[in-house]
Amino acid sequence: MSDPTALATTYFETLERRDWAALSACLDTGVVYEMPQSRERIRGREKFLQFNQEYPGDWHLSPRLVVADSANAVVRFDWTLDDEAGVAVTFLGLDGDRIVSVTDFWPDTSAPSASRVHLVEPW
Repeated sequence: MSDPTALATTYFETLERRDWAALSACLDTGVVYEMPQSRERIRGREKFLQFNQEYPGDWHLSPRLVVADSANAVVRFDWTLDDEAGVAVTFLGLDGDRIVSVTDFWPDTSAPSASRVHLVEPW
């Protein structure tokens, strides 16, 4: 798979299906996963697969935008976890047919500031 957009899309599709063998095929053995908000890092394909296999709850991922070049992909996606939902962004580092890094930004939701109520339209 030399199409970086297809690789990024396949990554999300295999996560959603919980197809661990197909997900493994997308990942470099030394893949590095990071979540900057919690300052967590996971090194290696096996640990990353285990992290996803053990993640609690009924979670789902639905990509809405994929932008990619030969070395990187950025995916904006909707997520649900049990009764929660939101939007997040993933940055993928690519090396040919493999994902070598994954950085997930899981934003905390908050209500609009009262000081901006006259400017914003909640959605």
